[in-house]
Amino acid sequence: MTSTAGAAAQLLAISDLHIGYPENRALVEELRPGTDDDWLLVAGDVAETVADVRWALETLAGRFRQVVWAPGNHELWTHPKDTVTLRGVARYEHLVAMCRDLGVLTPEDPYPVWEGPGGPVAVAPLFLLYDYSFLPAGCTTKEQGLEYAHGTGIVCNDEYLLHPDPYPTREAWCRARVAETERRLDALPDDLPTVLVNHYPLDRHPTDVLWYPEFAMWCGTTLTADWHRRFRVETMVYGHLHIPRTTWHEGVRFEEVSVGYPREWRKRPEPPGRPRRIVPGEVGAR
Repeated sequence: MTSTAGAAAQLLAISDLHIGYPENRALVEELRPGTDDDWLLVAGDVAETVADVRWALETLAGRFRQVVWAPGNHELWTHPKDTVTLRGVARYEHLVAMCRDLGVLTPEDPYPVWEGPGGPVAVAPLFLLYDYSFLPAGCTTKEQGLEYAHGTGIVCNDEYLLHPDPYPTREAWCRARVAETERRLDALPDDLPTVLVNHYPLDRHPTDVLWYPEFAMWCGTTLTADWHRRFRVETMVYGHLHIPRTTWHEGVRFEEVSVGYPREWRKRPEPPGRPRRIVPGEVGAR
């Protein structure tokens, strides 16, 4: 799939909408594209229930020329409040089927090419998970890391709600996802730049500013540490950390595009719920 965008079109991104909060749901109700040709990348954590995820993506798909979704951990939770009780791979596949009904692209679809201003770039939504390789200082195993995290009280709810079925562990599911995604990215043309969209950053450096460093264990995998170089990445789009900002790593732009929880975005000076422009790149960006 290729875009046929007009001269003013933009490739925009947002994540961590968390519409279970009424204030965040209102932000989605107000969210509009700048032009009829804008695309929107949604980098996960839309909501915890399938019904809420459907509402948000259907709403956005009715406004933007194309919506592209990569799952976050919250969509994959089997939450006690959700009437859909699927777990693991079955839950993910259910969400993918729902997205296809809505015309929303997922990590299971062919990667579209943005041909609008700043293009062409291949837009690759990813679903990679994490493997506990971002360990706390002084820890050398997952078990040590989890013991440390439990000691601090900073433990991701994934430990109770994100089931890897039929994989034995989340890290096994992560390794399988990384291997398959690597194969697909390798097949892209060598001269085509990419925008990679994943809920978690591909490199650990964005987690260096976490207030609770032990949370990094649930934030990615070292298996992707060189992907921004290997796959001609123009911009790496991610969320999850709820720390919206731009960083540069080895000459590659990393964009954290979270909205986050109301208690977080209320403290920020800028208006909440605005997507970040990914392509064309910002003027003066290195």
